[in-house]
Amino acid sequence: MDLKLRGKTALITGGSKGIGKAIAFRLAEEGCDLHLAARNAEDLEMVAAELRDDYSVLVTVHPVDLSSGDNAVALVAACDDVDILVNNAGAIAAGSISDIDEATWRGGWDLKVYGFVNLAREMYRAMKARGHGVVLNVIGIAGGEVTEFNYIAGTTGNAGLAAFTRAMGGGSSADNIRVLGINPGMTATERLVNLMRQNAENKGLDPDDWRQLTSTMPFGRLAEPEEVADLCAFLVSGRAAYISGTVVTIDGGLSSRGHLFG
Repeated sequence: MDLKLRGKTALITGGSKGIGKAIAFRLAEEGCDLHLAARNAEDLEMVAAELRDDYSVLVTVHPVDLSSGDNAVALVAACDDVDILVNNAGAIAAGSISDIDEATWRGGWDLKVYGFVNLAREMYRAMKARGHGVVLNVIGIAGGEVTEFNYIAGTTGNAGLAAFTRAMGGGSSADNIRVLGINPGMTATERLVNLMRQNAENKGLDPDDWRQLTSTMPFGRLAEPEEVADLCAFLVSGRAAYISGTVVTIDGGLSSRGHLFG
């Protein structure tokens, strides 16, 4: 299937690792030129070099901390010609209301919540001026689908981002812009795999046997980043031209249980 992405340009935040990196490779495979943003310049350059070698696309890197609103403005000014924005940067600490103090709460939200909002607002202006664009927010099932006592800051932030996505996407068609989101479930990113390896060791297992801990997950495994990237590529493509104001879940049915942990 031709996704009609060849010649498009995408900005992906959190593009040096995990789901963001997988999205970058999938879009490059479809012929997209890329802008990749993340905090670590070295990681970005390594990914960019691999993408250029594998797919002969243009890749520009932007080492930037998007927890700052001023940095979001500067990033859009540096690449305001993009057709697609993928908001993906950020992780919010786990813990209950008793565990997460104000500084931790605000720190997580500055990047994952306000970072998404600030970048979407600035990029929307540029896309509106050019008459087209797609904004995809990578949110998460905690808050997007279910609520979790022991992930209170993330649950609340993601719920807000899901509402933000639906609200923007409900009216953005007037400007020929689509705004939508995805809710990935537990996905085998480097970060989560490292946590699973540590959990395996804590349980007396060899860290390499961490997959034994996924037996209760849907299909007995975590999602692969490439599976999430495939969904993203379709949603930002011309094949999904009538999809806006919605958030699509990819979690193997995990959230249908009504809880994520325990």
